[in-house]
Amino acid sequence: MAMHTKMMQLFAEQGEERPEKPRTYGLTEIRGPSSAMIDGSALQDIFEMFGPFVDGLKFDGGSYSSMPKTFIKEITCIAHKHNVNVGTGDWADHLLQRGPSAFRQYVQECKDLGFDVIDLNVDSLMIPEENLLRLIRMIKSERLKVKPKFGIQFEAAAIPSKDRLFGSFVYPSKQKEMIEDVDLLIRKAERCLDVGADLIMIDADGVSTHSESLRTDAIAKIIGRLGLEKTMFEAGSPEMLEWFVGRYGSRVNLFVHHSHVGKLECIRDGAIGIIPSSLSQSHKHGPAIFF
Repeated sequence: MAMHTKMMQLFAEQGEERPEKPRTYGLTEIRGPSSAMIDGSALQDIFEMFGPFVDGLKFDGGSYSSMPKTFIKEITCIAHKHNVNVGTGDWADHLLQRGPSAFRQYVQECKDLGFDVIDLNVDSLMIPEENLLRLIRMIKSERLKVKPKFGIQFEAAAIPSKDRLFGSFVYPSKQKEMIEDVDLLIRKAERCLDVGADLIMIDADGVSTHSESLRTDAIAKIIGRLGLEKTMFEAGSPEMLEWFVGRYGSRVNLFVHHSHVGKLECIRDGAIGIIPSSLSQSHKHGPAIFF
């Protein structure tokens, strides 16, 4: 707790307005139990050390579906003791194949197990937009949070002609035609927010997977239209942590590996960070990063 107090004092000295938990920006979400199995004791250790800095815990890829319910409740209970929200991860698309009633039962079961957030991977759901909005309303009616995840590439056949922008980039693929359209992502995300979605997760694929292919133009447009408080980006490496905080400050919401939480907080409080001169201009992707 002494470390936590010191860091918060540093935020105040630097003019940052990152509040105590529960907060609505400057969020840090970490990946939870998966096939690699973070057990309850390991998770307890992480929260005892970094609990004040962690806002969310997300199960990996619906991994909880193969776990005993007693174990899931143990994990959600540990997280809640540290004021950490727990998300389901991507699993809803499997349930939708069984029909609306199965999805409603899934939402109720998630609530009973102690989940706070239901994650919806929009790309894998493959459902009409009106159905997606209906799912969001259903989840919100159970007083749970909902976080849709979007990528910048869409399958061409799934995009109504009225939504396809002139000049959208067609991504070559041997299997299916993909279209890269950041404006379409933003419009779909805005509709989700309008019906109650709490946060929009941006898929790292094609956006922020690697520093050498960082799409600064897409990130800037998404944040400019949706706002920092309503977006979360996956930062898969320490270099990405540094770039996001260096560009957008401590208010940016990030999804990171649990082993990067300590470094992220040091970057946020200014103890370590990038040097402005380390950014140079790239015509294709905007500022590129060299480390």
